[in-house]
Amino acid sequence: MHTQIEHGIKANLSQISQQLIQVFLVGLALGMTRTVVPGLAETEFGLAAQAFMSLVMFVLVFGLVKASMNLVAGHLSEHYGRRRLLVMGWLLALPVPFLTFYAQSWWWIVWAMVFLGLNQGLCWSMALNSKLDLAKTNQKGLINGLNEFSGYAAVGVAGWFTAYLAEVYGARDALLGFGLVVILVGLLLALWKVLDTRPWSNLHQQHHNQQHGDDGEQQTLAQAFKVGTFQHKQLVALNQAGLVEKFIDALVWIFMPIYLMSQTQTLVQASGIIAVYGVVWGASQLITGPASDKFGRRALIVGGFWLCALTSLTFVWVDSVAAWSVLAAFMGFGMAMLYPTLGAAVADYSQPKQRAGLLGVYRFWRDFGYAVGALFMGLLAFYTSSVVWPFYFVGGMMFLSGLWVYLALQPRKTV
Repeated sequence: MHTQIEHGIKANLSQISQQLIQVFLVGLALGMTRTVVPGLAETEFGLAAQAFMSLVMFVLVFGLVKASMNLVAGHLSEHYGRRRLLVMGWLLALPVPFLTFYAQSWWWIVWAMVFLGLNQGLCWSMALNSKLDLAKTNQKGLINGLNEFSGYAAVGVAGWFTAYLAEVYGARDALLGFGLVVILVGLLLALWKVLDTRPWSNLHQQHHNQQHGDDGEQQTLAQAFKVGTFQHKQLVALNQAGLVEKFIDALVWIFMPIYLMSQTQTLVQASGIIAVYGVVWGASQLITGPASDKFGRRALIVGGFWLCALTSLTFVWVDSVAAWSVLAAFMGFGMAMLYPTLGAAVADYSQPKQRAGLLGVYRFWRDFGYAVGALFMGLLAFYTSSVVWPFYFVGGMMFLSGLWVYLALQPRKTV
């Protein structure tokens, strides 16, 4: 089937475009839960405004499931192929809109997040790995930027659009209709348009062997986890950074809608402010991804962490839509600085045949941050009876995590 293959965005533009469409649809599936689902907690299921631990449960479960799938997805894809896991991810998403539509209690929503986590862990991972397979080695930052632009711009758009649909048609009908369209389109395109990219991955490994005289033996899952979590100084720093940066996204997902609505903003108004964060995050990665290829990873990562720290700390100090929107934009830009750059930096320290596994370890710790962040923010909000303290907590953690990366990584350009 693949009589002649070569690497590069231009040479593989059709398939890379298909994979960008895939991650855009994956982002839409995630984004539809961003503001509507927290809004359902009180209006549909009677959760009191102070029921913080019940509220954070849906993000905590999502993070645990997605993190676990990320850990095994890379290794599974080496055995079964990227495309098969992509298709499986869309099939596993099918229960999500039905569970939210027919939900009798908040725990139905938590179960929907289990299936959404499975979908996100498989589909997002496979779409990124496939694009890295197709691209040249010196295009990793650009590919990560394109990938995260497509995905997180979709998250922002879907968050606002589903909030609008919820105002017009009702939350349950909006999630059912929007979710089914997105999932079925993703599944059909995965079946009919997407190719498996393992031949391109194998060619990367051949080139690596020729340049380095290294057979690039594939690691077991346990070996990859041990290296990335305990042994490799730079990978350990990048993995903790991945975990902590998800505190920002968990904050935006859980507490930002609640905080804004407590400040007399409607669901649509709150979702508009939050959409600014997602759209700026997504669009800016078209700049920051390629910039990290040219200028190196450390400055963008550290600067992004510290910008997010500042905006998280000051978000609760202002009280106007304009100020919240500006801070949301800066928060999104900070995420754009660090997010694709972290993934590209992990790829820098990974041999081609080990890349999927080590990226899987990174994505495990990154999305485990949803669970860790949700748990600590929930406990903090519970014991302080305030949604303000999670903003301060996340700001402090982002500063410290950025400092760790600053000390661990050398300010060098990528190879």
